[in-house]
Amino acid sequence: MKIKSLIQKSMAFVIGATFLVAGSSLANAQDPNQQQKSERKQQKQAQQQQQQQAQQQDKAARRQERPQSQGQQQQVQRQQQQQQKAARQQERQQPQVQQQQSQQQQEQQKAARRQERQSQAQQQQSQQQQQTQQQQQTQQQQQDKAQRKQERRQAQAQQSQQQTQQRQQPQMTVERQRQEQAVQQQRLNQYRQRQFEQERFEQQRRRSLESQRRIAQLRYQQRYWDHVRADQSRLQSWRYVYAPPIYRYYRGGRYYDANQYAADQLRQAVRYGYEEGVRAGQSDRQDHWGFDYNNSFAYENAAFGYSGAYVGMEDYSYYFREGFRRGYEDGYYGRWQYGSYSNGAFSLLGNILTGILDLRRY
Repeated sequence: MKIKSLIQKSMAFVIGATFLVAGSSLANAQDPNQQQKSERKQQKQAQQQQQQQAQQQDKAARRQERPQSQGQQQQVQRQQQQQQKAARQQERQQPQVQQQQSQQQQEQQKAARRQERQSQAQQQQSQQQQQTQQQQQTQQQQQDKAQRKQERRQAQAQQSQQQTQQRQQPQMTVERQRQEQAVQQQRLNQYRQRQFEQERFEQQRRRSLESQRRIAQLRYQQRYWDHVRADQSRLQSWRYVYAPPIYRYYRGGRYYDANQYAADQLRQAVRYGYEEGVRAGQSDRQDHWGFDYNNSFAYENAAFGYSGAYVGMEDYSYYFREGFRRGYEDGYYGRWQYGSYSNGAFSLLGNILTGILDLRRY
């Protein structure tokens, strides 16, 4: 703003001087020499004035430039100082940032290693589960094969024994034969009626096991029920053969008579009960279920292997449960206190069988 005012003043001065020169030229028109002298003086004066004005303008410009250059220099210095501070601060922070980045990388590496270990552990666990399932399936197949062989041997032995006793048995009166057959038919009818009721109970137990997610116990129950239904089909072609009583056994405060067929039936009840108890106990252990043999459908049913004759259903179920309870304990705890395992089959110890069923010959 100062420079503009100086320029305006100088311009006004030059214009005024011009008018003065023009006036003087008109006044002295009659004297050319004097007029030239005065013009040269005026020109010198105008030049001097212009030089003075230019010098003043330069001084004013320099005065104006000095504070601006000083302010710019200070501002530049401040910016340089700020940049230097920022650079020093960045240098100080750089090791911390590098340390943080290093820590993050280490944590990421640790997390990756943990994830790898977890995945490896899961894979190993999955492989172990598959191996366990395969072993269980193989063991189950071996047990089924061994049981079917044992059943065939027992059926053959029973058939041979029946044939032998048929040749040796004394002639009975027609009336006695009718009475014996009526009793056996009544037992068979009671057994069939009971199994019809048990079929509904099995369906309820199956739904309960499904809701509890007891997969192993559910698989075992299905297997057990298939064997019981196979027994029902076998009984449709069963024929009663008379044999005289030769044994006595004690249960519930009284003695009972038993022929050879009845004795075989009761021994079979204890053995089958033990074998099924072992499988039920192993299934509950696999399902991580509590020790509870009373809650097993096989223990409630207690009819696997029953022929419907020679002994009552109550006697057969009683001895089946006695064997089942001991087998469940061995299977659940993985020990062999009451029996043994060999070639895919479970066997009750002879002294345990004798202690449970004390059969004595006449």
